[in-house]
Amino acid sequence: MTDEPDTTASASGRHLHGRVALVTGGGRGIGRAIALGLAAEGAKVTVLSRTAAELEAVVAEAMELGGDGAALVVDCMDGAALKGAVAAAADRDGLDILVNNVGGLIGAPEQLTALEHDDALFEQNLHLNLTSAYYATRAALPAMVAGGYGRVINIGSGYAVHGGGGIAYSAAKHGLVGLTRSLAWQVPAEITVNCLCPGWTNTAVLDWNGPEGAAAATAKARIHSVQGRVLEPDELAPMAVLLAGPGGAGITGQVINVDGGYKV
Repeated sequence: MTDEPDTTASASGRHLHGRVALVTGGGRGIGRAIALGLAAEGAKVTVLSRTAAELEAVVAEAMELGGDGAALVVDCMDGAALKGAVAAAADRDGLDILVNNVGGLIGAPEQLTALEHDDALFEQNLHLNLTSAYYATRAALPAMVAGGYGRVINIGSGYAVHGGGGIAYSAAKHGLVGLTRSLAWQVPAEITVNCLCPGWTNTAVLDWNGPEGAAAATAKARIHSVQGRVLEPDELAPMAVLLAGPGGAGITGQVINVDGGYKV
């Protein structure tokens, strides 16, 4: 793609008309919400994860919104497969916007405590939440450079800038901030790299602590955030759309929180 003005987009109000996006972990939760937000603004969105049925549902919704989409079934824990899939998608359609959303927690809570942490699970959690973003970005950047336009949006966490989370998850999300800032310095000026950090959000991650996970998150949100609530995934989409579009051209290397005022 190119960075030439799109008169069709300005006439229609669809700020991402003609742009091509890829969202990892795009089948549900925050990834799904962002993918649909991008599609509603006219982007062609490829959603990537392990679960075909979820991806196909997102693609159908994207098309109902007047956008376009494609599903790409890939295990993001396989670095070579992820890198190859992103590169192939970019070679086929070009790539303007990459949302590194895939993440979460692997292992039971009792396996991830500081004194009992399973070594293999530590490495797996780092890969899921940090290394996967490196692989996807590494594969996406050549197409962005060639097209003269690029937006990399890494999805962080409240634990990317605060303590209190599991050590592997927090280490990975803190690393994602470092990756964001380092990349922002090294890519051409027409490519921006930012880290969008949710706080307590109504996603499957809340189930990690068992049946009471959602209730526990709600209780913590009341204490730790200004608004005292758990956000919905859709609330992340408008900021992602801003960062992905022409209005985000001057925003790079930033950690941006959409979290109801978590631990301010």
